[in-house]
Amino acid sequence: MGIRKGRREAQENLSVNEEGDCPRCGGEKQPSTMEGYLVCARCSYEWKDPDHVSKSFKPPENHRRDEELINEFKQEMEQGHLSDILGIEKGLSSEQQKSLSRLEDKWMSGMSGHFNAAAEERKPLMISFDDEDNLVDTTVGSITIVANGFDGGEEVRLEYPGFGTEFYAYDEASETGWRRGRSSEDTARSITNVINKFSKLVYANLEGSTILLELRNSEFDAASLVIFVDDPGGTDIVAEKGGVSMDPRDVKILEDYRIVVQIVLEDGIISPSEDQMLWAMRQQLGIDDTHHVQIVQQIFGNHALKECTGCGEMADLYPEYAAWYCSTCESWC
Repeated sequence: MGIRKGRREAQENLSVNEEGDCPRCGGEKQPSTMEGYLVCARCSYEWKDPDHVSKSFKPPENHRRDEELINEFKQEMEQGHLSDILGIEKGLSSEQQKSLSRLEDKWMSGMSGHFNAAAEERKPLMISFDDEDNLVDTTVGSITIVANGFDGGEEVRLEYPGFGTEFYAYDEASETGWRRGRSSEDTARSITNVINKFSKLVYANLEGSTILLELRNSEFDAASLVIFVDDPGGTDIVAEKGGVSMDPRDVKILEDYRIVVQIVLEDGIISPSEDQMLWAMRQQLGIDDTHHVQIVQQIFGNHALKECTGCGEMADLYPEYAAWYCSTCESWC
């Protein structure tokens, strides 16, 4: 009797139940851990899902596919198909098509240039256009390595009223110092890297042995940025702003000095570095303080201010004394 009972139970366990989800015990089905299978929630029996549809998978992307995509993008760029990249395919008027063509040419021109992404820190490419699709030059000044024979003491200063002065010197031991490379281009690259790493005022872009400077903040006024180069041992490095050299040794006649003063006073303020640069130029030309103040008055009247080296406040001009007086420090500047 016991044997027959055991056989009957075994037969029930192994029989297929047509009434439930599970073909063995009729239990509720649920997804299995294996794709294309179902599992019984009661007895854990697994069977193939009759409704399963197998999916075909593409081989994983690899470096060869990446290279194909890069080459495809390069070809599109070389052909000037900017409309495809921007998703513009149809519905353009002739004027819009011409404008887009001009934009393609200017965009491609603006993308020229190379830099080492592992060593140089640069902002993303930004190109500005005016209402007539003309490229807007965002360069506010430049620093050029004329010769590569630095003998010590060379320094680059960047100033902006209210933001202080940034100092970059020929000093490998200093955190903000730059090194002399084997060529003028190498030295310019070193200066570019240190400016981009520490400056809060400008971006530096390398072009041969020339460093082009752009303002970091769109709210900054280009006229207020001061670019000063101190090169006591010779003419190895020079600064330029507004197409005019800021090197005191390049000032040969009074008109040269007048042009520099006009650039300095574009924002109405003479900063400490600008004051030092103008003093060096006056020494070069033999201009006294009285004549200097007269030139300032001719350009900006009596309202030109000078940033006090002691407290950073603005000192007012007193033409009768040919000097500026800081009320905060109660001293002449």
